[in-house]
Amino acid sequence: MANELTFESGLVAIIRTKTADDARAAATALIAAGVDVIEFTTTTPAVFDLIEEFASKTGVHVGLGTAMNRAHVLSGKDAGAKFVISPHVSQEVIEVTKQAGLISIPGVASPTDVADALRYGADILKFFPASALGPNYLKAVCEPFPGLNWMATGGISVETIPDWIAAGVTGFGVGGKLTSGGVAEIPNRVAEFKGAIATARGK
Repeated sequence: MANELTFESGLVAIIRTKTADDARAAATALIAAGVDVIEFTTTTPAVFDLIEEFASKTGVHVGLGTAMNRAHVLSGKDAGAKFVISPHVSQEVIEVTKQAGLISIPGVASPTDVADALRYGADILKFFPASALGPNYLKAVCEPFPGLNWMATGGISVETIPDWIAAGVTGFGVGGKLTSGGVAEIPNRVAEFKGAIATARGK
């Protein structure tokens, strides 16, 4: 699986809701709109039940977000998660994720974070909080670490997509910008993000 999460569309939908029903409705609408990578966060009620439910769907990669410890990772694996995302660099989380045969995507914000994450075995690096740090900062961080797979998360907007692509990002973790308008608005928002990513990639 390590090479399967290649951000073909470039969009990873983050689901962080107050109820399981809201999460289910959002995930269903996102998939219908063409999203094929979904992250359910541990802050969402019944997160492992939701992962199990949606991991069984064909053509959708489902993962666990906001993973903070070994128990989260193992419960995510049991539920069918294919990747594990955290907001920080945790040796425990990364190593357990890799031992479980899952893709590790820790959050990094500094060169030290990057070096540690790579040493522990991370597959993809989540640049977080992206909007607070900016594309120019990422460019500077990238220089000593060429050839890595980067996902930008945190405050990503359609307008900033070209700058992030130019900085070396291949995937985007997007939550509220996709879901905050309600289920009815999700198709339009997904289309805007996917269109912006494709245009910035020159496709």
